[in-house]
Amino acid sequence: MITSVKNPRVKEVRNLQARAKARREAGVFVVEGMRLAEEAFQAGWKVQLCLYTPDLAQRGLDLVAALSAANVPVEAVAEHVMSSVSDTQSPQGILLVVEIQQSPRLEHLETLLVLDQVQDPGNVGTLMRTAAAAGLDAVLLTDGSVDAFSPKVLRAGMGAHFRLPVLSSSAEQVVDLCQSHGLTLWAASVDAGESYTEADLRSPVAIVIGSEAHGVSGPLSESSHRLHIPMPGGGESLNAAAAGAVLIFEVIRQRTSPHA
Repeated sequence: MITSVKNPRVKEVRNLQARAKARREAGVFVVEGMRLAEEAFQAGWKVQLCLYTPDLAQRGLDLVAALSAANVPVEAVAEHVMSSVSDTQSPQGILLVVEIQQSPRLEHLETLLVLDQVQDPGNVGTLMRTAAAAGLDAVLLTDGSVDAFSPKVLRAGMGAHFRLPVLSSSAEQVVDLCQSHGLTLWAASVDAGESYTEADLRSPVAIVIGSEAHGVSGPLSESSHRLHIPMPGGGESLNAAAAGAVLIFEVIRQRTSPHA
C-alpha cells in the first residue's frame, strides 16, 4: 500500500490533475469516482494506472479486480494519499489514469457542437453531456477553450467523453471541416439573427456557442449565421450551457417532428 504523498506515482497523478500541459504532454487524464471509472473501462479506453482505497464497496473492488485481470497496474493507497491526489473534497476511493484516445476521422456528419473559446469548465462539461444525450456526432473545442479533460469538465460531462468524439481544433479548421462536409454554421447570439424556432435546422448543421464574455470570435463569426433565443421575461442572456441545450434540442425537434 502507498502511504506517502511523496510517492512518485502519487506526485505524477497530482501533476496531471493540476496542469493541462502535463496532460497534453503525457497524453493522459485522470478520472475519479465509480461511475466515470466504470464508463472509461467499459468503453475500452486504455487505463494506465488505478489507485484505490481498501475500504471501497464491493462494486469498486470488483472493478479493481477486473482492471487487474486486464493487466492494469493497481495500487492500494491510504486515505490521506487519495485525498492528496483527488480534485474533490470527498474522494470516492478510486481513481484511474486513462490514455487520451487518438482523434477519430470525422465522416458522414449531420450535427456538430462547436465551443468557441468557452472557458468555464462546468459549462463545457454540461454542453458535452447534452451533446451526447442528443446523439450529436462530435464536440469541437477551439483554441482558447478550457481543457476538455480537466477534472471539472470530466465531472460535469458525466461520461460524455466516452460516448462521443471530443476534439480540439483551430477556428479556421472548424470552418474548413464544416464547409467540406456541407454543414451550415449557426452561432448563438444574444439578440441578432433569426429566432431559433424560425430557422430551418433540419439540414446538416454545426451549432456554435461562444464565450459568455466575448461571444463567437474571428473566422467562426464571419462564417456563421446567427440564432437568438427570445426571452419574454427579460434578462441579458442565458448562460452558455442553457443556450446550447435549447438550440441542440431544437435541432432534434425539427428533425423528428412531422410538423416542424
